[in-house]
Amino acid sequence: MDFFKSLSPDIQRKFNWTLGLIEEIDRVPKKYFDHITGSDGLYEIRVEVGSNIYRVFCCFDEGKLIILFNGFQKKTQKTPKSEIELANKIRREYYYEKEK
Repeated sequence: MDFFKSLSPDIQRKFNWTLGLIEEIDRVPKKYFDHITGSDGLYEIRVEVGSNIYRVFCCFDEGKLIILFNGFQKKTQKTPKSEIELANKIRREYYYEKEK
């Protein structure tokens, strides 16, 4: 939520629109939602506003519920490895807490 609240209203609207798209249609275009290559069930929600690119990592829980993790503004072609590692850490923590 901290990441989301730090965004401008235009970018927040685009994120909300993208989340609605993911919720409503079965086959979301890769432009908006894609599996992270080489990961075990990690996905990214993609939002572009003007020349700015934003990503939020997420995963599915029990098939339909999407759990959102860390978000960041993408400034290079390649997704930073540190962001992927952080998302995996948060995902492990989520499942650990859920199983307690």
